[in-house]
Amino acid sequence: MEKQLLLVDDEDGIRKILGISLADRGYEVFTAGDGNEAMKIFREKKPPIILTDIKMPGMDGIELLKTIKKENPDAEVIMITGHGDMDLAIESLKYDATDFITKPIEDEVLEIALKRAEERIELKKQVREYTENLEKLVEERTRQLIEAERLAAVGQTVATIAHAIKNITAGLTGGIFVLEKGLERDNQKYLRQGWDMVKKNVYRIKGLALDLLNYSKKREPCYQLCNPNAILVDVYNLLLPRARENDIEFRLELDGELKDVWLDPEEIHRCVLNLVTNAFDACMELGRTENPAEVVVRSRALKDGAVEIEVMDTGVGMDEETGKMLFRRFFSTKGSRGTGMGLMITKKIIDEHGGSISVDSRKGAGTTFVIRLPGKSPGEKIEV
Repeated sequence: MEKQLLLVDDEDGIRKILGISLADRGYEVFTAGDGNEAMKIFREKKPPIILTDIKMPGMDGIELLKTIKKENPDAEVIMITGHGDMDLAIESLKYDATDFITKPIEDEVLEIALKRAEERIELKKQVREYTENLEKLVEERTRQLIEAERLAAVGQTVATIAHAIKNITAGLTGGIFVLEKGLERDNQKYLRQGWDMVKKNVYRIKGLALDLLNYSKKREPCYQLCNPNAILVDVYNLLLPRARENDIEFRLELDGELKDVWLDPEEIHRCVLNLVTNAFDACMELGRTENPAEVVVRSRALKDGAVEIEVMDTGVGMDEETGKMLFRRFFSTKGSRGTGMGLMITKKIIDEHGGSISVDSRKGAGTTFVIRLPGKSPGEKIEV
């Protein structure tokens, strides 16, 4: 295919002679006598090289150069000028002209200018192809990375669930063993112990399944107008017997100024229940400090209408590195006794409410979780 070139000059003789010379060099030559005609041909034929006189009536070469570059910055424009027009020729370079040649046009000079234009076209083509290939490569590598991360996440999830199930199975096996010994010896104590072990691990299986189901599905909170203090009182009454059984001082410190707000009471109840249960576990950990076992649940109304719920314990606490990992998937501070789902679910629920949860903990000094919920006035529209 012939290379295309647009020749623009207001002198008919120059167009004919130069047109023949360019055709001999292998170009398909389009000619125009002024800038307006040149733009019509340029828009229709889109030639990559334009050879134009600087001085022309109407739209001169500089204006033509500016217009062409505005529509196609990749077009290569060579300016033709007289010896007295050097200032204009230099000005054209400021507007990204490829080169300029002076009249009368010498073949060697024209050859050099055309060669330079062709080299620039080829270089831009290579850069464009390289960029496109690079974008494709980045896209492919990104896709592979996402896929690898997805598979790694699936693998981690499966491995963690399998580990949790293995621990529960071990507990069931132990319970069955104690039950069998109780049956063999007709020992009611063994039977009760074995049955309690079996029930406990069946509940763990149920809890794990529910946690997985709840975490896998996105849901909107079922907002109701209620007082957070009522939720905290319910959690307190539910867990008070366990606190007494384990010699844990369990207290409520409620803000009496706290008004009814919009939230999902069942889900917030679950969050607080989980945090308080974790607090109890932290207080019952082996190697406790001399501090008395204490868990305090507080409520606080903030000036902006938001609500804070604080769960504080004097348990074993955590180091800074462990605290940073608390809300990661399936991370548990309880070893084989935990699935790592509790705080995941808690954070998910708080996030769905548009709230936040933070933790402050020191090794050997206890932990404090703070839930902050964006309280809404009664009748105010809830954006979910």
